[in-house]
Amino acid sequence: MTIEQKTAIEKEVESLKAKLTGDMFQDMETRDKIHNLEMQLKGVKPIDSHFDCFGCGS
Repeated sequence: MTIEQKTAIEKEVESLKAKLTGDMFQDMETRDKIHNLEMQLKGVKPIDSHFDCFGCGS
């Protein structure tokens, strides 16, 4: 992952976090997107992988 890709993902995560309402059901899709992006940043799930995470099912 390049620095530019990492920065773009971090900006997207911050943008998504700003959209959270505090309502668990309303935020579910946004939180899922945040989780998937954070997994990419941490190298837990390969970028653009179609394989699911076995730990959480994301």
